[in-house]
Amino acid sequence: MAVAGTGVFAEILEGEVYRYYADGEWRASASGKSVAIVNPTTRQTQYRVQACTQEEVNKVMEVAKVAQKAWARTPLWKRAELLHKAAAILKEHKAPIAECLVKEIAKPAKDAVSEVVRSGDLVSYTAEEGVRILGEGKLLVSDSFPGNERNKYCLSSKVPLGVVLAIPPFNYPVNLAVSKIGPALIAGNALVLKPPTQGAVAALHMVHCFHLAGFPKGLINCVTGKGSEIGDFLTMHPGVNCISFTGGDTGIAISKKAGMVPLQMELGGKDACIVLEDADLDLVAANIVKGGFSYSGQRCTAVKVVLIMESVADIVVEKVKAKLAKLTVGPPEADSDITPVVTESSANFIEGLVIDAKEKGATFCQEYRREGNLIWPLLLDHVRPDMRIAWEEPFGPVLPVIRINSVEEGIHHCNASNFGLQGCVFTKDINKAIMISDAMETGTVQINSAPARGPDHFPFQGLKDSGIGSQGITNSINMMTKVKSTVINLPSPSYTMG
Repeated sequence: MAVAGTGVFAEILEGEVYRYYADGEWRASASGKSVAIVNPTTRQTQYRVQACTQEEVNKVMEVAKVAQKAWARTPLWKRAELLHKAAAILKEHKAPIAECLVKEIAKPAKDAVSEVVRSGDLVSYTAEEGVRILGEGKLLVSDSFPGNERNKYCLSSKVPLGVVLAIPPFNYPVNLAVSKIGPALIAGNALVLKPPTQGAVAALHMVHCFHLAGFPKGLINCVTGKGSEIGDFLTMHPGVNCISFTGGDTGIAISKKAGMVPLQMELGGKDACIVLEDADLDLVAANIVKGGFSYSGQRCTAVKVVLIMESVADIVVEKVKAKLAKLTVGPPEADSDITPVVTESSANFIEGLVIDAKEKGATFCQEYRREGNLIWPLLLDHVRPDMRIAWEEPFGPVLPVIRINSVEEGIHHCNASNFGLQGCVFTKDINKAIMISDAMETGTVQINSAPARGPDHFPFQGLKDSGIGSQGITNSINMMTKVKSTVINLPSPSYTMG
Protein backbone atom coordinates (compact mmCIF):
# COMPACT_ATOMS: atom_id res chain seq x y z
CA MET A 1 0.00 0.00 0.00
CA ALA A 2 1.49 3.31 -1.09
CA VAL A 3 1.61 5.77 1.80
CA ALA A 4 1.11 9.53 1.57
CA GLY A 5 4.35 11.53 1.60
CA THR A 6 6.53 8.56 0.59
CA GLY A 7 7.97 7.17 -2.66
CA VAL A 8 7.60 9.72 -5.46
CA PHE A 9 5.88 11.99 -2.95
CA ALA A 10 8.83 12.05 -0.50
CA GLU A 11 10.06 15.41 -1.82
CA ILE A 12 6.82 17.20 -0.90
CA LEU A 13 7.40 16.49 2.81
CA GLU A 14 10.05 18.11 4.99
CA GLY A 15 10.22 16.51 8.42
CA GLU A 16 6.68 16.72 9.76
CA VAL A 17 5.50 19.52 7.48
CA TYR A 18 4.34 19.34 3.86
CA ARG A 19 6.05 21.87 1.58
CA TYR A 20 4.31 24.37 -0.66
CA TYR A 21 4.89 24.47 -4.43
CA ALA A 22 6.30 27.51 -6.23
CA ASP A 23 8.30 28.07 -9.40
CA GLY A 24 8.53 24.33 -10.09
CA GLU A 25 9.94 23.34 -6.70
CA TRP A 26 8.81 22.22 -3.26
CA ARG A 27 9.72 24.75 -0.57
CA ALA A 28 9.44 25.41 3.15
CA SER A 29 7.99 28.77 4.10
CA ALA A 30 10.30 31.46 5.49
CA SER A 31 7.66 31.98 8.20
CA GLY A 32 8.92 28.89 9.99
CA LYS A 33 5.28 28.29 10.97
CA SER A 34 2.87 25.57 10.02
CA VAL A 35 -0.88 24.97 10.05
CA ALA A 36 -2.20 21.81 11.71
CA ILE A 37 -4.72 19.62 9.90
CA VAL A 38 -6.93 17.76 12.35
CA ASN A 39 -8.22 14.30 11.41
CA PRO A 40 -12.04 14.53 11.82
CA THR A 41 -12.23 10.93 13.08
CA THR A 42 -9.45 10.91 15.69
CA ARG A 43 -9.64 14.67 16.36
CA GLN A 44 -5.83 14.64 16.55
CA THR A 45 -3.39 16.50 14.31
CA GLN A 46 -2.80 14.31 11.26
CA TYR A 47 -0.68 16.52 9.00
CA ARG A 48 0.95 19.93 8.93
CA VAL A 49 1.32 22.34 6.01
CA GLN A 50 3.38 25.51 5.51
CA ALA A 51 1.98 28.82 6.71
CA CYS A 52 3.04 30.89 3.69
CA THR A 53 3.67 34.61 3.98
CA GLN A 54 2.37 37.53 1.92
CA GLU A 55 5.87 38.00 0.54
CA GLU A 56 5.83 34.39 -0.72
CA VAL A 57 2.44 35.02 -2.35
CA ASN A 58 3.96 38.06 -4.12
CA LYS A 59 6.82 35.92 -5.47
CA VAL A 60 4.40 33.24 -6.66
CA MET A 61 2.35 35.85 -8.54
CA GLU A 62 5.50 37.16 -10.22
CA VAL A 63 6.69 33.75 -11.44
CA ALA A 64 3.17 32.79 -12.56
CA LYS A 65 2.94 35.93 -14.67
CA VAL A 66 6.26 35.18 -16.40
CA ALA A 67 5.46 31.48 -16.93
CA GLN A 68 2.06 32.33 -18.42
CA LYS A 69 3.60 34.35 -21.24
CA ALA A 70 5.66 31.34 -22.43
CA TRP A 71 2.71 28.97 -21.92
CA ALA A 72 0.50 31.16 -24.11
CA ARG A 73 3.01 30.49 -26.92
CA THR A 74 2.83 26.71 -26.37
CA PRO A 75 0.79 24.88 -29.06
CA LEU A 76 -2.60 23.59 -27.93
CA TRP A 77 -1.74 19.97 -28.70
CA LYS A 78 1.31 20.23 -26.43
CA ARG A 79 -0.73 21.67 -23.57
CA ALA A 80 -3.20 18.81 -24.06
CA GLU A 81 -0.42 16.23 -24.10
CA LEU A 82 0.85 17.40 -20.70
CA LEU A 83 -2.66 17.34 -19.26
CA HIS A 84 -3.20 13.76 -20.47
CA LYS A 85 0.11 12.83 -18.85
CA ALA A 86 -0.89 14.45 -15.54
CA ALA A 87 -4.23 12.60 -15.65
CA ALA A 88 -2.49 9.25 -16.06
CA ILE A 89 -0.06 9.99 -13.20
CA LEU A 90 -2.94 11.09 -10.97
CA LYS A 91 -4.79 7.81 -11.57
CA GLU A 92 -1.61 5.80 -11.08
CA HIS A 93 -1.16 7.33 -7.61
CA LYS A 94 -4.77 7.17 -6.53
CA ALA A 95 -3.99 5.16 -3.36
CA PRO A 96 -1.85 7.71 -1.46
CA ILE A 97 -4.10 10.61 -2.51
CA ALA A 98 -7.21 8.71 -1.39
CA GLU A 99 -5.48 7.99 1.92
CA CYS A 100 -5.13 11.75 2.48
CA LEU A 101 -8.82 12.26 1.73
CA VAL A 102 -9.74 9.58 4.26
CA LYS A 103 -7.56 11.11 6.98
CA GLU A 104 -8.12 14.83 6.26
CA ILE A 105 -11.82 15.01 5.46
CA ALA A 106 -13.09 11.57 6.61
CA LYS A 107 -14.25 10.66 3.11
CA PRO A 108 -15.20 6.94 2.95
CA ALA A 109 -12.32 4.94 1.43
CA LYS A 110 -14.12 3.86 -1.78
CA ASP A 111 -15.45 7.37 -2.44
CA ALA A 112 -11.95 8.75 -1.88
CA VAL A 113 -10.51 6.50 -4.59
CA SER A 114 -13.32 7.31 -7.00
CA GLU A 115 -12.79 11.05 -6.46
CA VAL A 116 -9.18 10.69 -7.65
CA VAL A 117 -10.14 8.54 -10.66
CA ARG A 118 -12.93 10.97 -11.60
CA SER A 119 -10.38 13.78 -11.37
CA GLY A 120 -8.04 12.06 -13.82
CA ASP A 121 -10.95 11.55 -16.21
CA LEU A 122 -11.91 15.20 -15.86
CA VAL A 123 -8.39 16.38 -16.74
CA SER A 124 -8.28 14.17 -19.85
CA TYR A 125 -11.73 15.27 -21.00
CA THR A 126 -10.69 18.91 -20.47
CA ALA A 127 -7.63 18.41 -22.69
CA GLU A 128 -9.81 16.93 -25.47
CA GLU A 129 -12.50 19.59 -25.16
CA GLY A 130 -9.99 22.43 -25.05
CA VAL A 131 -8.25 21.32 -28.23
CA ARG A 132 -11.62 21.35 -30.00
CA ILE A 133 -13.22 24.57 -28.73
CA LEU A 134 -10.06 26.68 -28.55
CA GLY A 135 -9.00 25.56 -32.03
CA GLU A 136 -11.96 27.39 -33.50
CA GLY A 137 -12.52 31.10 -33.94
CA LYS A 138 -15.01 33.23 -35.85
CA LEU A 139 -14.96 35.27 -39.03
CA LEU A 140 -17.49 38.07 -39.25
CA VAL A 141 -18.15 40.24 -42.30
CA SER A 142 -19.29 43.85 -42.07
CA ASP A 143 -22.15 43.98 -44.57
CA SER A 144 -24.69 42.26 -42.34
CA PHE A 145 -25.11 45.53 -40.42
CA PRO A 146 -27.19 48.22 -42.23
CA GLY A 147 -25.22 50.86 -44.09
CA ASN A 148 -22.07 48.73 -44.47
CA GLU A 149 -20.42 47.16 -47.49
CA ARG A 150 -18.26 44.04 -47.21
CA ASN A 151 -14.97 45.83 -46.65
CA LYS A 152 -14.15 44.62 -43.11
CA TYR A 153 -13.29 41.12 -41.96
CA CYS A 154 -13.34 40.54 -38.21
CA LEU A 155 -11.35 37.55 -36.89
CA SER A 156 -12.21 36.73 -33.30
CA SER A 157 -10.64 34.06 -31.10
CA LYS A 158 -10.36 33.09 -27.44
CA VAL A 159 -7.19 34.15 -25.65
CA PRO A 160 -5.94 33.48 -22.07
CA LEU A 161 -6.81 35.75 -19.14
CA GLY A 162 -3.42 35.48 -17.40
CA VAL A 163 -3.16 34.16 -13.83
CA VAL A 164 -6.12 32.20 -12.44
CA LEU A 165 -6.58 31.91 -8.67
CA ALA A 166 -8.29 28.63 -7.81
CA ILE A 167 -9.84 28.04 -4.38
CA PRO A 168 -11.49 24.63 -3.96
CA PRO A 169 -13.56 23.47 -0.94
CA PHE A 170 -12.83 20.79 1.67
CA ASN A 171 -15.41 18.30 0.42
CA TYR A 172 -13.82 17.66 -3.00
CA PRO A 173 -10.31 19.11 -2.57
CA VAL A 174 -8.91 17.14 -5.51
CA ASN A 175 -11.85 17.00 -7.90
CA LEU A 176 -12.92 20.63 -7.46
CA ALA A 177 -9.28 21.70 -7.78
CA VAL A 178 -8.70 19.94 -11.13
CA SER A 179 -12.05 21.24 -12.43
CA LYS A 180 -10.41 24.68 -12.18
CA ILE A 181 -6.79 23.75 -12.97
CA GLY A 182 -7.51 21.77 -16.16
CA PRO A 183 -9.58 24.46 -17.91
CA ALA A 184 -7.17 27.21 -16.78
CA LEU A 185 -4.14 25.40 -18.20
CA ILE A 186 -5.58 24.23 -21.52
CA ALA A 187 -6.78 27.81 -22.13
CA GLY A 188 -3.21 29.10 -21.75
CA ASN A 189 -3.38 30.52 -18.22
CA ALA A 190 -1.01 30.15 -15.27
CA LEU A 191 -2.45 28.96 -11.98
CA VAL A 192 -2.19 29.69 -8.28
CA LEU A 193 -3.99 27.15 -6.10
CA LYS A 194 -5.00 27.90 -2.51
CA PRO A 195 -6.31 24.59 -1.18
CA PRO A 196 -8.67 24.34 1.80
CA THR A 197 -6.89 23.54 5.08
CA GLN A 198 -8.78 20.24 5.40
CA GLY A 199 -7.81 18.63 2.12
CA ALA A 200 -4.59 20.59 1.60
CA VAL A 201 -2.34 17.51 1.74
CA ALA A 202 -4.47 15.64 -0.81
CA ALA A 203 -4.27 18.75 -3.02
CA LEU A 204 -0.46 18.95 -2.63
CA HIS A 205 -0.16 15.30 -3.71
CA MET A 206 -2.37 16.07 -6.72
CA VAL A 207 -0.21 19.10 -7.63
CA HIS A 208 2.88 16.86 -7.50
CA CYS A 209 1.28 14.69 -10.23
CA PHE A 210 1.23 17.81 -12.45
CA HIS A 211 4.85 18.47 -11.47
CA LEU A 212 5.82 14.91 -12.47
CA ALA A 213 4.05 15.37 -15.80
CA GLY A 214 6.62 18.04 -16.69
CA PHE A 215 4.68 21.30 -16.83
CA PRO A 216 6.91 24.38 -17.15
CA LYS A 217 8.29 25.93 -13.96
CA GLY A 218 6.14 28.61 -12.37
CA LEU A 219 3.03 27.75 -14.36
CA ILE A 220 1.34 25.90 -11.50
CA ASN A 221 1.81 27.04 -7.91
CA CYS A 222 0.21 25.95 -4.67
CA VAL A 223 0.31 28.07 -1.52
CA THR A 224 -0.98 26.89 1.84
CA GLY A 225 -1.62 28.88 4.97
CA LYS A 226 -4.13 30.57 7.18
CA GLY A 227 -7.02 32.25 5.41
CA SER A 228 -6.77 35.07 7.94
CA GLU A 229 -3.16 35.77 6.87
CA ILE A 230 -3.17 35.22 3.10
CA GLY A 231 -6.84 34.81 2.10
CA ASP A 232 -7.72 38.44 1.36
CA PHE A 233 -4.17 39.08 0.20
CA LEU A 234 -4.60 36.43 -2.51
CA THR A 235 -8.12 37.34 -3.63
CA MET A 236 -7.35 41.08 -3.78
CA HIS A 237 -3.90 40.64 -5.35
CA PRO A 238 -3.37 42.85 -8.43
CA GLY A 239 -1.61 39.93 -10.17
CA VAL A 240 -4.82 37.83 -10.23
CA ASN A 241 -6.77 37.93 -13.52
CA CYS A 242 -9.58 35.51 -12.63
CA ILE A 243 -10.92 33.84 -9.47
CA SER A 244 -12.61 30.46 -9.43
CA PHE A 245 -13.97 29.66 -5.97
CA THR A 246 -16.08 26.86 -4.57
CA GLY A 247 -17.14 26.97 -0.95
CA GLY A 248 -19.47 28.75 1.45
CA ASP A 249 -20.43 32.32 2.12
CA THR A 250 -16.75 33.36 2.15
CA GLY A 251 -17.37 33.62 -1.58
CA ILE A 252 -19.81 36.49 -1.08
CA ALA A 253 -17.11 38.42 0.79
CA ILE A 254 -14.57 37.59 -1.94
CA SER A 255 -16.85 38.85 -4.70
CA LYS A 256 -17.31 42.15 -2.85
CA LYS A 257 -13.56 42.66 -2.39
CA ALA A 258 -12.18 41.27 -5.65
CA GLY A 259 -10.93 43.61 -8.34
CA MET A 260 -12.43 43.92 -11.80
CA VAL A 261 -11.77 40.31 -12.73
CA PRO A 262 -14.06 37.51 -13.94
CA LEU A 263 -15.47 35.46 -11.06
CA GLN A 264 -16.66 31.87 -11.07
CA MET A 265 -18.36 31.15 -7.74
CA GLU A 266 -20.29 28.19 -6.39
CA LEU A 267 -21.44 28.83 -2.84
CA GLY A 268 -23.63 26.01 -1.62
CA GLY A 269 -27.32 25.40 -1.73
CA LYS A 270 -30.50 24.32 0.01
CA ASP A 271 -31.53 21.86 -2.68
CA ALA A 272 -35.21 21.03 -2.45
CA CYS A 273 -36.72 17.66 -3.33
CA ILE A 274 -40.36 18.08 -4.38
CA VAL A 275 -42.37 14.85 -4.27
CA LEU A 276 -45.71 14.61 -6.07
CA GLU A 277 -48.48 12.10 -5.35
CA ASP A 278 -47.88 10.10 -8.51
CA ALA A 279 -44.14 9.61 -7.87
CA ASP A 280 -42.43 6.19 -7.71
CA LEU A 281 -42.10 6.14 -3.92
CA ASP A 282 -39.35 3.51 -3.77
CA LEU A 283 -37.30 5.62 -6.17
CA VAL A 284 -38.03 8.68 -4.02
CA ALA A 285 -36.90 6.96 -0.81
CA ALA A 286 -33.68 5.66 -2.40
CA ASN A 287 -32.84 9.11 -3.76
CA ILE A 288 -33.62 10.89 -0.48
CA VAL A 289 -31.17 8.58 1.30
CA LYS A 290 -28.50 8.84 -1.40
CA GLY A 291 -29.06 12.55 -1.98
CA GLY A 292 -29.38 13.54 1.65
CA PHE A 293 -26.86 11.31 3.37
CA SER A 294 -24.00 10.29 1.05
CA TYR A 295 -20.71 11.70 2.37
CA SER A 296 -22.76 12.55 5.49
CA GLY A 297 -24.65 15.26 3.62
CA GLN A 298 -21.49 17.36 3.14
CA ARG A 299 -22.20 18.17 -0.49
CA CYS A 300 -23.35 21.40 -2.10
CA THR A 301 -25.79 19.35 -4.15
CA ALA A 302 -27.09 17.22 -1.29
CA VAL A 303 -30.87 17.08 -0.83
CA LYS A 304 -31.28 19.62 1.99
CA VAL A 305 -35.08 19.78 2.31
CA VAL A 306 -37.84 17.36 1.28
CA LEU A 307 -41.13 19.01 0.23
CA ILE A 308 -43.64 16.18 0.05
CA MET A 309 -47.35 15.98 -0.65
CA GLU A 310 -49.18 15.11 2.57
CA SER A 311 -50.96 12.07 1.06
CA VAL A 312 -47.70 10.19 0.38
CA ALA A 313 -45.59 11.60 3.22
CA ASP A 314 -46.22 8.82 5.78
CA ILE A 315 -45.29 6.07 3.29
CA VAL A 316 -42.09 7.78 2.14
CA VAL A 317 -40.98 8.69 5.68
CA GLU A 318 -41.37 5.02 6.70
CA LYS A 319 -39.40 3.83 3.66
CA VAL A 320 -36.61 6.34 4.34
CA LYS A 321 -36.50 5.37 8.03
CA ALA A 322 -36.06 1.70 7.08
CA LYS A 323 -33.20 2.56 4.71
CA LEU A 324 -31.48 4.86 7.23
CA ALA A 325 -31.54 2.08 9.83
CA LYS A 326 -29.37 -0.01 7.47
CA LEU A 327 -26.68 2.64 6.95
CA THR A 328 -23.35 1.92 8.62
CA VAL A 329 -21.99 4.66 10.87
CA GLY A 330 -18.30 4.86 11.73
CA PRO A 331 -14.79 5.62 10.51
CA PRO A 332 -14.07 6.30 6.82
CA GLU A 333 -11.34 3.63 6.79
CA ALA A 334 -14.11 1.01 7.28
CA ASP A 335 -15.96 2.50 4.28
CA SER A 336 -18.86 3.46 6.55
CA ASP A 337 -21.86 5.12 4.90
CA ILE A 338 -21.90 7.89 7.51
CA THR A 339 -18.52 9.23 8.64
CA PRO A 340 -17.54 12.09 10.98
CA VAL A 341 -18.25 15.60 9.73
CA VAL A 342 -15.20 17.67 8.85
CA THR A 343 -14.66 19.76 12.00
CA GLU A 344 -15.95 20.13 15.54
CA SER A 345 -17.36 23.56 14.68
CA SER A 346 -19.36 21.96 11.83
CA ALA A 347 -20.73 19.34 14.22
CA ASN A 348 -21.65 22.05 16.72
CA PHE A 349 -23.44 24.07 14.03
CA ILE A 350 -25.45 21.01 12.94
CA GLU A 351 -26.33 20.31 16.57
CA GLY A 352 -27.58 23.89 16.95
CA LEU A 353 -30.01 23.34 14.06
CA VAL A 354 -31.18 20.06 15.61
CA ILE A 355 -31.79 21.65 19.04
CA ASP A 356 -33.73 24.50 17.42
CA ALA A 357 -35.94 22.00 15.56
CA LYS A 358 -36.53 20.01 18.76
CA GLU A 359 -37.54 23.12 20.73
CA LYS A 360 -39.99 24.08 17.99
CA GLY A 361 -41.63 20.66 17.84
CA ALA A 362 -40.21 18.73 14.87
CA THR A 363 -40.80 14.97 14.87
CA PHE A 364 -37.54 13.05 15.34
CA CYS A 365 -37.65 9.86 13.25
CA GLN A 366 -34.49 8.66 15.01
CA GLU A 367 -32.89 9.55 18.30
CA TYR A 368 -30.31 12.33 17.89
CA ARG A 369 -26.92 10.81 18.56
CA ARG A 370 -23.44 12.33 18.38
CA GLU A 371 -19.97 11.14 19.40
CA GLY A 372 -17.23 13.68 18.74
CA ASN A 373 -17.63 14.73 15.10
CA LEU A 374 -19.71 11.67 14.26
CA ILE A 375 -23.43 12.38 13.93
CA TRP A 376 -25.88 9.54 13.27
CA PRO A 377 -28.27 10.04 10.33
CA LEU A 378 -31.38 11.94 11.36
CA LEU A 379 -34.65 12.57 9.54
CA LEU A 380 -36.82 15.36 10.93
CA ASP A 381 -40.51 15.18 9.99
CA HIS A 382 -43.21 17.85 10.33
CA VAL A 383 -40.63 20.63 9.98
CA ARG A 384 -42.19 24.08 9.75
CA PRO A 385 -40.90 27.29 8.13
CA ASP A 386 -40.18 28.87 11.53
CA MET A 387 -37.40 26.33 12.16
CA ARG A 388 -33.85 27.27 11.17
CA ILE A 389 -33.30 23.90 9.45
CA ALA A 390 -36.08 24.74 6.98
CA TRP A 391 -33.75 27.37 5.47
CA GLU A 392 -30.16 26.90 6.66
CA GLU A 393 -27.68 24.48 5.12
CA PRO A 394 -26.61 21.92 7.77
CA PHE A 395 -23.85 20.30 5.69
CA GLY A 396 -24.35 17.17 7.75
CA PRO A 397 -26.48 14.00 7.95
CA VAL A 398 -29.67 15.74 9.10
CA LEU A 399 -32.58 16.16 6.70
CA PRO A 400 -35.85 18.09 7.23
CA VAL A 401 -39.19 16.97 5.77
CA ILE A 402 -41.82 19.64 5.16
CA ARG A 403 -45.29 18.35 4.29
CA ILE A 404 -47.12 20.33 1.60
CA ASN A 405 -50.72 20.35 0.36
CA SER A 406 -50.07 21.70 -3.13
CA VAL A 407 -47.28 21.82 -5.69
CA GLU A 408 -47.40 25.63 -5.51
CA GLU A 409 -46.55 25.46 -1.80
CA GLY A 410 -43.45 23.39 -2.62
CA ILE A 411 -42.31 25.72 -5.38
CA HIS A 412 -42.88 28.71 -3.11
CA HIS A 413 -40.68 27.27 -0.35
CA CYS A 414 -37.96 26.36 -2.85
CA ASN A 415 -37.96 29.86 -4.35
CA ALA A 416 -38.13 31.67 -1.01
CA SER A 417 -34.62 30.37 -0.24
CA ASN A 418 -31.65 32.69 -0.64
CA PHE A 419 -29.95 29.76 -2.39
CA GLY A 420 -30.64 28.46 -5.89
CA LEU A 421 -28.15 25.74 -6.76
CA GLN A 422 -30.14 22.65 -7.73
CA GLY A 423 -33.47 21.06 -6.97
CA CYS A 424 -35.32 17.92 -7.94
CA VAL A 425 -38.86 16.82 -8.63
CA PHE A 426 -40.33 13.32 -8.51
CA THR A 427 -43.37 12.61 -10.68
CA LYS A 428 -44.38 10.29 -13.52
CA ASP A 429 -46.07 13.17 -15.37
CA ILE A 430 -43.52 14.73 -17.73
CA ASN A 431 -45.72 17.80 -18.30
CA LYS A 432 -45.87 18.56 -14.58
CA ALA A 433 -42.14 17.87 -14.29
CA ILE A 434 -41.29 20.44 -16.97
CA MET A 435 -43.64 23.07 -15.56
CA ILE A 436 -42.27 22.65 -12.04
CA SER A 437 -38.70 22.65 -13.36
CA ASP A 438 -39.37 25.94 -15.16
CA ALA A 439 -40.90 27.41 -11.99
CA MET A 440 -38.00 26.44 -9.69
CA GLU A 441 -35.41 29.22 -9.37
CA THR A 442 -32.34 27.00 -9.36
CA GLY A 443 -29.39 26.54 -11.71
CA THR A 444 -30.35 22.92 -12.39
CA VAL A 445 -33.47 20.83 -11.78
CA GLN A 446 -33.16 17.04 -11.75
CA ILE A 447 -36.24 15.09 -12.77
CA ASN A 448 -36.64 11.77 -10.91
CA SER A 449 -33.14 11.80 -9.41
CA ALA A 450 -31.34 13.47 -6.53
CA PRO A 451 -29.31 16.60 -7.36
CA ALA A 452 -25.75 15.99 -8.52
CA ARG A 453 -22.84 17.86 -10.04
CA GLY A 454 -21.94 15.94 -13.13
CA PRO A 455 -21.16 14.22 -15.34
CA ASP A 456 -18.44 16.86 -15.27
CA HIS A 457 -19.12 18.25 -18.75
CA PHE A 458 -22.70 19.19 -17.81
CA PRO A 459 -23.23 22.89 -16.99
CA PHE A 460 -23.26 23.49 -13.24
CA GLN A 461 -24.40 26.85 -11.88
CA GLY A 462 -26.31 28.49 -9.08
CA LEU A 463 -28.72 31.40 -8.93
CA LYS A 464 -28.96 33.99 -6.13
CA ASP A 465 -26.52 33.34 -3.25
CA SER A 466 -25.49 30.01 -4.79
CA GLY A 467 -23.05 31.65 -7.15
CA ILE A 468 -21.88 33.57 -10.20
CA GLY A 469 -21.24 32.14 -13.64
CA SER A 470 -21.36 28.52 -14.72
CA GLN A 471 -19.07 25.54 -14.36
CA GLY A 472 -18.78 22.28 -16.24
CA ILE A 473 -15.72 21.65 -18.41
CA THR A 474 -16.80 23.61 -21.50
CA ASN A 475 -18.17 26.56 -19.54
CA SER A 476 -15.06 26.73 -17.37
CA ILE A 477 -12.73 26.78 -20.38
CA ASN A 478 -14.77 29.58 -21.96
CA MET A 479 -14.91 31.48 -18.69
CA MET A 480 -11.12 31.39 -18.38
CA THR A 481 -10.59 33.08 -21.75
CA LYS A 482 -11.49 36.43 -23.25
CA VAL A 483 -12.35 37.31 -26.82
CA LYS A 484 -9.75 39.07 -28.95
CA SER A 485 -10.64 40.51 -32.34
CA THR A 486 -8.52 41.53 -35.31
CA VAL A 487 -10.25 43.54 -38.05
CA ILE A 488 -8.90 43.53 -41.60
CA ASN A 489 -9.94 46.66 -43.53
CA LEU A 490 -10.05 46.33 -47.29
CA PRO A 491 -9.57 49.36 -49.56
CA SER A 492 -12.79 48.46 -51.41
CA PRO A 493 -15.67 46.01 -50.80
CA SER A 494 -15.08 42.42 -51.85
CA TYR A 495 -17.76 39.71 -52.14
CA THR A 496 -16.98 36.00 -52.41
CA MET A 497 -18.22 34.47 -55.69
CA GLY A 498 -19.27 38.02 -56.67
